[in-house]
Amino acid sequence: MLTTLAIANYRSIKHMVMPLGQLNLVTGANGSGKSNLYKALRLLAETAQGVVIEALAREGGLGSTWWAGPEMSARMQRGDVPIQGQQPNEAKRLRLGFTTEDFGFAISLGLPIPVPYPTAFMLDPEIKSEGIWGGGAYRPASLLVERRNAMVRARDGHGWAVLDQHADSCESFFNIVGRTRQAPEIGELRAFINGWRFYDHFRIDRDAPCRHPQLGTRSPVLHHDGRNLASALQTIIEIGDVEDLFAALEDAFPGSRLAIDAPAGGLFSVRLHQHGLLRPLSGAELSDGTLRYLLLMAALLTPRPPSLMVLNEPETSLHTDLLPALARLVIRASRRSQVWVVSHSRVLIDALTACEGCNVLELEKHQGQTQLRGVGLLDEPLWRWMD
Repeated sequence: MLTTLAIANYRSIKHMVMPLGQLNLVTGANGSGKSNLYKALRLLAETAQGVVIEALAREGGLGSTWWAGPEMSARMQRGDVPIQGQQPNEAKRLRLGFTTEDFGFAISLGLPIPVPYPTAFMLDPEIKSEGIWGGGAYRPASLLVERRNAMVRARDGHGWAVLDQHADSCESFFNIVGRTRQAPEIGELRAFINGWRFYDHFRIDRDAPCRHPQLGTRSPVLHHDGRNLASALQTIIEIGDVEDLFAALEDAFPGSRLAIDAPAGGLFSVRLHQHGLLRPLSGAELSDGTLRYLLLMAALLTPRPPSLMVLNEPETSLHTDLLPALARLVIRASRRSQVWVVSHSRVLIDALTACEGCNVLELEKHQGQTQLRGVGLLDEPLWRWMD
């Protein structure tokens, strides 16, 4: 699992190094930076998928994601002089990284060096450096794979083997597919990151695919927008923990029964029998909260647990009476996967923090910077950037 996450110069996060556990709860007031922390983790995932540059472009480009506050001097922090802009001491870099029990990874992105000819791509981000090292804080001696601008090399005995001398500035070394035999750490870490799952936008509007019959195939993983809900639930019934599934349903909706309509035509649909009703309700008839809870059940009870599952504000559309049941679902899932929950619901927060070992990460803003409440520089996990 992830043991440390590090972020520098991303939106409201100028510097942050946080410890992570098996179950992590991110909370804080509105505007404290919860969404920025979530987006930074998404960017790390998109690095391994080879689309980090496109992801930054969708956010408005690298310039719009950089830390927007001033370089703070000691006199500014003490209040001796007003806060004002200063000339940066070094080139601007967006830095992201993490460690696991076995490996560490970091990436640094910046703007390209000016070229002596006209170009429309001067604002395209470039990957300046990347690295994979043995677990724990970065040390030059523990470096296994290194990328500096266009040069990618891997540790080879007591020396180095060059993997690429002309790496594309907009592509991560995770895109080096055919040469991972020389650097198996690239393939191993890429598979680990690609296994992360993010659930932050289930569609539950009246035209949402999960409300209507959909072509069904065996689905051990729920799609990020929930479109394959019926087939995902049927997969859990057939090859997953069906007892946990029915127990979670009873926990939230006592007396209810779940059925999946799967006729010969191959179109799967959800049917929910509720106490007191003479016929089951179809997906189109379910309330937003009920449908969303079924989606969360399908995600959290997956027969193929991911290395990391991230839920962004899962309490949306749910009645407060359902939140203790949701918390029990999340806690159960954290026994099989590392789970990260972003929430500002006091009911859900209280229910999760009652779980022994829940790692609470409370964010706050100080002079425009997102920080961990009660955590100073001396309390952070040991972390060093490569550059």
